[in-house]
Amino acid sequence: MGLAPHAASSSASQHPAAPDVRVRRAMPRDLGTVVKLRLELLREHTEHPIYGRLRADARERAAELFGAQLLSDAEVMFLAESGEEIVGILRCVESIGSPLLEPSRYVYVSSAYVRPAHRRRGVLRALLREADAWGRARGLDEMRLHNVAGSGAAEGAWGALGFDVVEQVRSRRLPGTD
Repeated sequence: MGLAPHAASSSASQHPAAPDVRVRRAMPRDLGTVVKLRLELLREHTEHPIYGRLRADARERAAELFGAQLLSDAEVMFLAESGEEIVGILRCVESIGSPLLEPSRYVYVSSAYVRPAHRRRGVLRALLREADAWGRARGLDEMRLHNVAGSGAAEGAWGALGFDVVEQVRSRRLPGTD
């Protein structure tokens, strides 16, 4: 899923986030929370043909992978807090576009997740507002993401935040590899 340039920025600012939600950058000390939230996201999609194939050692792999991501200069993870609880996460990566197309760089959003009890309360909007600011500070003017196909909640949320569907990702098993 992608976005027409600037659409998320204007849409995200039209409706205020919940007043008790604070967003901050995740730090290496947050690794345990990052792993937990990102695995919760994957576990919501146990029937999905890609995300439903979680490895048995996913937690160990996640700690190594996400630890490196927290230290990267080309990406950031934001955590949303409500009271003393961390209720959401969103990861942004400065990505390189095709050398044949504009823009040459854009913000790629991944691992956006809000705990179910806190959805529809402005948490994702608050996370996206920080992602918009991060991208603008890096001189970027477009944001893209993928979301689970067929999820009415995800499609509705991202549409309400200004994202348009611009392509589809398809998958199939290679014959003879069952």
